[in-house]
Amino acid sequence: MLSRLLILTLFTAFTLHVNAQNLIKVSGVVYDEQHKPLEKVSVSLVGLAGKTFTDANGKYEISSRLSSFTLKYSITGYKTEQIKFVEHKGALIKRDVVLKPDVKELDEVKIQNKQNRLSNSTAVSVNEIPSLPSVSGNFEAILKTLPGVSTNNELSSQYSVRGGNFDENLIYINDIEINRPVLVRNGQQEGLSLINPDFVSRAHFSAGGFSAKYGDKLSSVLDIHYDKPDSNQVIITAGLLGASATLKRSYQKGFLLFGYRFKDNSNILNTQDEKGSYRPEFHDAQLLWQQNISSKLSINTLLNFNSGRFKLVPQSRETVFGTLETPLRLKIDYEGQEIDNYNLFGGAVTAVYAINKNASLKWINSYFETIERERFDIDGAYIFDEIDNNLSSDFGTVKVNRGIGGYYNYARNSLNSRLASTELKFEKQFKKHDLSVGARFEQGTYKDDLNEYHYIDSAGYILPNNGNKLYVPNTVFTENKLTTHTFNGYIQDIYELNDKTDVQLGTRLNYNSLSGELLFSPRLLIGHKPAENKFWRFTAGIYQQVPSYRSIRTLDGELNLKQKAQRSYNFSVAYDYGFYGLGTKLTLTSEAYYKYADRMIPYAIDNIRIKYLPYDVAKGRTYGVDFSVGGEFVKDLVSYFRLSLMKADQDIIGDSYERKDANGQMITVYPGYLKRPTDQRVNFSVFFQDRLLRSPTYKVHINALYGSRLPIGSPQDKAYSDNYYIPAYRRVDIGFSKDFLDKNATHKPKALDRYFSSFTLYAEVFNLLNINNTVSYLWLKDVDNNQFAIPNYLTGRQLNLKLILKFKNQ
Repeated sequence: MLSRLLILTLFTAFTLHVNAQNLIKVSGVVYDEQHKPLEKVSVSLVGLAGKTFTDANGKYEISSRLSSFTLKYSITGYKTEQIKFVEHKGALIKRDVVLKPDVKELDEVKIQNKQNRLSNSTAVSVNEIPSLPSVSGNFEAILKTLPGVSTNNELSSQYSVRGGNFDENLIYINDIEINRPVLVRNGQQEGLSLINPDFVSRAHFSAGGFSAKYGDKLSSVLDIHYDKPDSNQVIITAGLLGASATLKRSYQKGFLLFGYRFKDNSNILNTQDEKGSYRPEFHDAQLLWQQNISSKLSINTLLNFNSGRFKLVPQSRETVFGTLETPLRLKIDYEGQEIDNYNLFGGAVTAVYAINKNASLKWINSYFETIERERFDIDGAYIFDEIDNNLSSDFGTVKVNRGIGGYYNYARNSLNSRLASTELKFEKQFKKHDLSVGARFEQGTYKDDLNEYHYIDSAGYILPNNGNKLYVPNTVFTENKLTTHTFNGYIQDIYELNDKTDVQLGTRLNYNSLSGELLFSPRLLIGHKPAENKFWRFTAGIYQQVPSYRSIRTLDGELNLKQKAQRSYNFSVAYDYGFYGLGTKLTLTSEAYYKYADRMIPYAIDNIRIKYLPYDVAKGRTYGVDFSVGGEFVKDLVSYFRLSLMKADQDIIGDSYERKDANGQMITVYPGYLKRPTDQRVNFSVFFQDRLLRSPTYKVHINALYGSRLPIGSPQDKAYSDNYYIPAYRRVDIGFSKDFLDKNATHKPKALDRYFSSFTLYAEVFNLLNINNTVSYLWLKDVDNNQFAIPNYLTGRQLNLKLILKFKNQ
């Protein structure tokens, strides 16, 4: 027995020795471009079952039984490197490898220069836009997954940032400030935003604490850039909700971008409680042409036409709400129709002159005109019932009639607005300074005709009453003409204190003809990078928003021409940290902020329409924290999770009302601080991507949003109030995609591979859980004079298909 065991042991040792002699061993060190060792780099045999990782010193060792093989070196944030070997058996190979950074790396932590490091902004993952399941299809949909941003309407491109309303957000395309239509009341009427996702090459978003080079708004900045394409390309997108076509051409002395988009979301609108004939049509055409006149001078021309037409012939509505104990039902029959349309057209011409390699001058001239029309004439007759809650037999039958009534809405409104501006920007880089100076003049012209009235006959009560300050009175008939002029400028410098710390200091000056104020807004940002994967930011500044036509107009059309600029004092501390976890490199971003406004214009929100109280002035406070974790949890697929906690309130200066106390005596009540309409305490979002069916070509994309309840006031309140709430917004959208020409595909259809560089099919399910999200309320009284809020629900579950084709450059 012992002899047999000895023979077996010797035979095994001999076999292992022979195999070891036949193995080819490769060892070495993996470095980055600064010749620093890279840890946890994956080193694998392509097509074989061998794999290892580099240690803390970047060292690795791997073996192959084949004489011809390929090694793949990969890690998140760096370009994958493949090296082919052809060696004799038993060879010992030493091979050091240098990996180059991948441009897809999250920019929040990997900062390359002072300008990026001190922008206090987040790089938006523009490559993920096509994969994000979204009802609107607009670029802004991805912003709703970022820290500090909240929304409660999937039909709208509007968003709230850290307690502010949408009018407080800045949007730039190639340094050109973009505005939106004014009369739009709800997300159904919204069409295509002016940002063409196929044009976007890079985008940054700041939720606050932005630098002085950006304009005079209170909340946020979205900075979009359309740049020169890498190559010629044609992109076609077609789906159940619309279509688009994009042409990109690059040539020696410039480039050309042309895009057309069409949107029809009638399929989505048909999932709402209000049934009828929906005919929404939205179009957008854009052209960007850059011509390099010389090595120093280039001319950039952007032209845009954006239009929308929303027609609704309502038929009926049935809404069930209330509680399990007291279920209620509202039925409405309609007559009439609604037709709304807008046309926005204009463009900009930008001249860029490179004085030398460290200095440049930019001259931007823009003109945009918007023509908006509202036409609706709708008569509704309703029955308001309490229904039986017996789920076993009589559920849904009428138990008690709460009221019978009707309402009538009529409007013939129009608004023409023109905005023309010219701006000069100068930038100069010194050894330790980056200097930026700019000046801008803008003229705005508005012609506004309002003619509307409506009433609700609710059990004999005509609502709302004339004493209500927040809701549209019964009749509005007025004509307004207004011309405004605004002069503003800025100066900003970035100074390098040392290798780890930079300081950005700047200020803005602004004068507008409405308020006649000269505004001074200094801003400070300090950035400190103690290690390659750690970064601290501190910001402080004054942010002032000059009066606009929207903010000075009351609900009855009257203009407050004496309104002063809104002003807030902002402070924030942010920390970014890059680390390895779950087998990949992750980025943690966090920021705490505090904003105090000593002068702001209070408002209420109905659906997406912002209703200002232009003769009132409030002071407000907003504070909170934002967190985000993101990275490639699955290789080449970026995912992220974010959480925002916030509190926003305001105190309207001098407001009060009278009520009876417990003894029946009239007393005066001073409300003090009340919740702002955007006081959404908790926001959580997930955008997660993964592969399916063990194939690199099948992917799943999940977009989940949660926003806690929002305060809202009753139309019966004579002053601003926050007595009621819109329930929490909960939504999950999911998409599945198949890229037939994925770079990792083992088999590519020859017919497709011949003409296309990408051929991707998407199947999306919107509102996967079919949750009834409330966007606003219809307020009614029953026969007992009790007030009820009937919810206006958003869209239900809906399937969408789309196909994205990218043609090969022939």
